[in-house]
Amino acid sequence: MRRQIGMTKIKNMEEFAALSGISRPTVSKYFHDPDSVRPTTRARIEEALEQFDYRPNIYAVNQNRKLTKNVGIVVPYLADPFFAEIARYLEQSCIAAGYRTSLFSSHGEQKLENEILDSLQSMKPAGVLLAPLGRISDRSAIEKFCANVPTVLFDSNLDGLGAAFIGSDNFSFVSQTVEYMVRTGEPPSFFEMRTPANPNANKRRKAYVEVMERLGFEPHIIKVDGTGWAFEEIGHKGALKVLKERELRTASVLCSNDRLAIGFLAACYEQGIRVGRKDDCTLRVASNDDHPFAKFTCPSLTTAAHDYDNVAGRSVETLFELIESGGKFSSRTETLFPARLVLRDSS
Repeated sequence: MRRQIGMTKIKNMEEFAALSGISRPTVSKYFHDPDSVRPTTRARIEEALEQFDYRPNIYAVNQNRKLTKNVGIVVPYLADPFFAEIARYLEQSCIAAGYRTSLFSSHGEQKLENEILDSLQSMKPAGVLLAPLGRISDRSAIEKFCANVPTVLFDSNLDGLGAAFIGSDNFSFVSQTVEYMVRTGEPPSFFEMRTPANPNANKRRKAYVEVMERLGFEPHIIKVDGTGWAFEEIGHKGALKVLKERELRTASVLCSNDRLAIGFLAACYEQGIRVGRKDDCTLRVASNDDHPFAKFTCPSLTTAAHDYDNVAGRSVETLFELIESGGKFSSRTETLFPARLVLRDSS
């Protein structure tokens, strides 16, 4: 059946994929090589092409074929299971669309991040998915790189850089955890690093203050010393000091991220403090991220979870749209996905 008269003309592959019910990576893979998809999928795509009377911009497709089939993925710290998990999602999506991926970790070092960007630029990738270090990134180096290479930022936003940013709504993380803790017990103190490595931490602190004040409580922020990405160790040392010096105002603690919370729970165990919701517990601990290990802590950690699927999926789709459009968008876009509260035994 041909496209119905009066139906809005399909402008690009993204619109075609949405209308046909076939994923954007699969559609892109078909247009690069029809034989690269399963016969049943190919038949569905070709039927949809006929139904919607869509023909891709062959010139644009051919131009994109002159690019390498490489996509770069850069994360700040691959030893962090969160970044390992989201990198896995990104790699699988790119491979499914017929691209080869090169995965890099800047290991929390600005110099290494710059060196990675230099190396990637010499590889002439079709595009790059970049989670920058953030606070310690060399903004001018990233700005120069994004001007020359189609780049989508994810997880950590640097305002104005890259063609788009895809990430999590940090306010939704903290608002859910604070509101839950207030509803079920005493208002929490906020436990964070004095100089956080990831700029998301700053947004979470601001959200904590805003939500606490809106609920009629005085915010109480506890900042602990430590730099770099060894969050569990920093959380452990900081928590030991906080517990020994009795800095907590209530029997509730909200940690900025799950890795700090893991260190906090270890300190509580060493001090003989029972954490959890049961009657014999004296402290509740919650956090943010839903780290892959959060369900296996003792007690298991109540937290707000990232939407891994949508953050990774939308990052890849946006990069493919960017490549298809010739490497530039008319304007920079930002897409944020809300968190999901996960209730476990720690709070």
